[in-house]
Amino acid sequence: MDDLAGFLRTRRARVDPAVVGIPTDSRRRVEGLRREEVAHLSGVSVDYYVRLEQGRATQPSEQVLDALARVLDLDETERGHLYRLARQRRRRGKAPGGRVRPELLRVLELVTDAPAMLMNHRLDVLAGNRLAGLLLGGPMPGLNTARHIFLEEAERGLYADWESCTRDVVGHLRLAAGRYPEDPRLASLIGELAMGSERFRRLWARADVRARTHGRKAYRHPLVGLLELHQENFALPNEPGIELLVLSAAPGSPAEDGLRLLAGLGADPGHPSPVDKEPAASGDRPPDTQVRR
Repeated sequence: MDDLAGFLRTRRARVDPAVVGIPTDSRRRVEGLRREEVAHLSGVSVDYYVRLEQGRATQPSEQVLDALARVLDLDETERGHLYRLARQRRRRGKAPGGRVRPELLRVLELVTDAPAMLMNHRLDVLAGNRLAGLLLGGPMPGLNTARHIFLEEAERGLYADWESCTRDVVGHLRLAAGRYPEDPRLASLIGELAMGSERFRRLWARADVRARTHGRKAYRHPLVGLLELHQENFALPNEPGIELLVLSAAPGSPAEDGLRLLAGLGADPGHPSPVDKEPAASGDRPPDTQVRR
C-alpha cells in the first residue's frame, strides 16, 4: 500500500534546490532535487540512494534516515512515517482487532452536548453518540467517513471545508498504510476510493501524510445550517488504532445554538435518531447493509 521508495521520490520532488544552496537556471528540468543531490547532501553514495528509491536497498541505518529526513525537510509526522516504512520488512504492523469495550460505549453516552465517535485507523465509525448520528445523518456503526467524503456525492455539501477534509483523510490513510501495511481491509478501502474518486487518486499520488489531533471542523447541516466546531482526537490507551473524536462548540456561539437545535430535532418523534448503539468489531468492516452508498 505504501513504500519507502515512493515516499522518498515524492519528498525529493518538493524540495526547492535554492533552499539547500543549489543554484538553478532555466535549463533545469527536474522538479525538486536530483537523486545525486539528495545523496550528496545526505552523505551517502549515489548508488546506495538510487537503490533506496528503486526498493533494492533494505534496512537503512538510523544515521541515514536522520540525514534523509534533514535534507528532505520532513516534519515530525513525515519523519515518523519514514522510519516506519524503512522498518516494514523487519516488523509488520498487525491491524488492530477485537470489539469496542462496553466501558467505552458508556463514555459516549456521557457526552450529551457534543457529537462524539469512536473511530478506527480505517476511519470506520465503530460507535457514536446520539448527536454524532444526527450530525452525519447515518447509522453508527455502519459509516466510513472516507467513503462518506469521497464517494457519496449527496453528502459532499455537508463538509463546509470539503477540500481540506479530503486532504486530511488521505494523509490519515497514508499514515495508516505505513503502520498496518498488511491490513487487507485497509488495502481494499484504498482501492475502492481510488477507483471511485479522481480527487482521491491525485491526492494519494502526492504521498502526503497527516496526523490531525485537533482543529476546526465545519459542517453545513441541511436542517440547522453552518456548524463551526472544534475537533479533538483522543488516543485511547491499550486500544491501538482507535480514537475518541469529540466535536465541541464554543460557548455562546451560533454553533452551540445549532447543536442545541439539532438535539431538539432529534428528540422529536418525527425525527428519530439514526444512531445504532450496538457494539462494532473494530477489526471488521461494518455490514454492507449498514454502509451508506
